[in-house]
Amino acid sequence: MPQEAENAAPPGPGEVHRRVVESYGEVLAGRLDDALALIDPEVLDHRGGTQGDHHGRAAWRRKWERMGADSAFHDVSVTIEQNVVAGDTSVNRYTTRGTHTASGRHYAVLGMDMVRVRDGRIVEHWALRDSDAIRDQLGL
Repeated sequence: MPQEAENAAPPGPGEVHRRVVESYGEVLAGRLDDALALIDPEVLDHRGGTQGDHHGRAAWRRKWERMGADSAFHDVSVTIEQNVVAGDTSVNRYTTRGTHTASGRHYAVLGMDMVRVRDGRIVEHWALRDSDAIRDQLGL
């Protein structure tokens, strides 16, 4: 391994966050390994609602596997509209776009999430998504 690579600092919070968000389409397609490499083995995922917090990379993998298997959408993409980094924390405001497979209807909704990063991996995560807007746009 070249010495530059050995001495390279791990990517910062904004870069790690961007890579994970932009991998969303790959994750839905079942290609998880590159994105999971950016998740700390002891990650804490604050999901809220009835799901509560989930701990560990294995829980994150199960979340992504369910999202891919249960996905009623295709042509999904995520565009980061704004990113703010403070210390070890990164916040993204992003737009998710896709097509509802059964109806062929398109949607575009805003979301926000925040991650805390240590040594180039996400160690903590919070997210908000406008699920009502998705249902309204799809007529569900």
